[in-house]
Amino acid sequence: MKKAIQVEPSKAVPRIEYLRVVNYRALQNLELKEIKPLTVFLGPNGSGKSTVFDVFAFLSECFSVGLRKAWDKRGRFKELRTKGCDGPISFLIKYRETPKSPLITYELKIGENQKGPFVESERLLWRRGEKGKPFAFLEFEKGIGKVISGETPDISDSKIEESLDSPEMLAVNTLGQLSKNPRVIALRRFITGWYLSYLTADQTRGIPEAGPQERLSATGDNLPNVVQYLREQHSPVLEKVLSTLSKRVPRLEKVEADIMQDGRLLLQIKDAPFDKPILSKFASDGTLKLLAYLMVLNDPNPPQLIGIEEPENQLHPRLLPDLCEECRAAAEFSQLMVTTHSPYFVNGLRADELYVLFRDDKGYTQAKLASDMQGINEFIEEGALLGNLWAEGHFEVGDPLVNAGSYKFKPKKG
Repeated sequence: MKKAIQVEPSKAVPRIEYLRVVNYRALQNLELKEIKPLTVFLGPNGSGKSTVFDVFAFLSECFSVGLRKAWDKRGRFKELRTKGCDGPISFLIKYRETPKSPLITYELKIGENQKGPFVESERLLWRRGEKGKPFAFLEFEKGIGKVISGETPDISDSKIEESLDSPEMLAVNTLGQLSKNPRVIALRRFITGWYLSYLTADQTRGIPEAGPQERLSATGDNLPNVVQYLREQHSPVLEKVLSTLSKRVPRLEKVEADIMQDGRLLLQIKDAPFDKPILSKFASDGTLKLLAYLMVLNDPNPPQLIGIEEPENQLHPRLLPDLCEECRAAAEFSQLMVTTHSPYFVNGLRADELYVLFRDDKGYTQAKLASDMQGINEFIEEGALLGNLWAEGHFEVGDPLVNAGSYKFKPKKG
């Protein structure tokens, strides 16, 4: 029987515990409760996995490049708002800055007029004591509102009136740059520091300008620069990454990032028993993607939230349970959100870490924890693996062949 997965207490980093999204594409009213440090979204094609992933990307971009640019990248209101629905697009996040700190609620509602998108309302709430309702220590509507400053805002403190330059500006982003608002600063730092990965093997094959870079880009096109940075500043981390990689890629010996005469950086990979390394453009897709993922998951200064979309692409299935364990280890220092449809990756999860997405009768995305499905916990107690249970059809939702139309597979007789 498989041993139960052991999970140590999470470190003192911000953790999202709850998410509600209203009117964002297929997410007409999606509610995710009890979100774990490692949370994985599973479901058939078209179930909404990428849209949930994009919620985090959209919020991060709103804080880093502004609402208008994040909005225009995705189209106008008619493309973003759930079809057939009225009202603003809204996001509600509940999180803790540390495991024992008060639960903080951030709510953002976005509307659109003839001039474009604007922040209809924005609130930050918490409850410092054990009793009573949470109170808003930041509350804005269309660019005008009030905020309670200080390290630990209290309901009895006086609210300071503030006015933003434009209703399309986020109050948290603007006031989060002022030292008098530490809690707002913390939220702004948290969201702007999210890392959302859209890695492709082709992007990692580039030859960028030489120069160390601390963090892998979203597409991985600066992979040689991060190798150079780790080699110069964190050689033990690079040794750990390459040691792990060599155990999972047969015959791999070392990875080098060398500066060319024209000032560009060339990534080379050496396999045993060959004398000379090969250029990264000739390396396998799986080798490059696994190297990139290990770079992200072993970041010496990790982002507080990491999103990875479908890590199984171009990787051998037997590598995925180990990659899941790498994600679990990284979740001690970052919160991880992963989308997948690989049973091999899911086999490394606990049932309360897996949300299964599906479309309801109206076509809207819904989510259900695997641990809330009938019989799943009992199967796992008997040693079953979660991904195998899904592949064998034991999940209540998320089967692409159920209610997918009239077609059903029928084996040939004889």
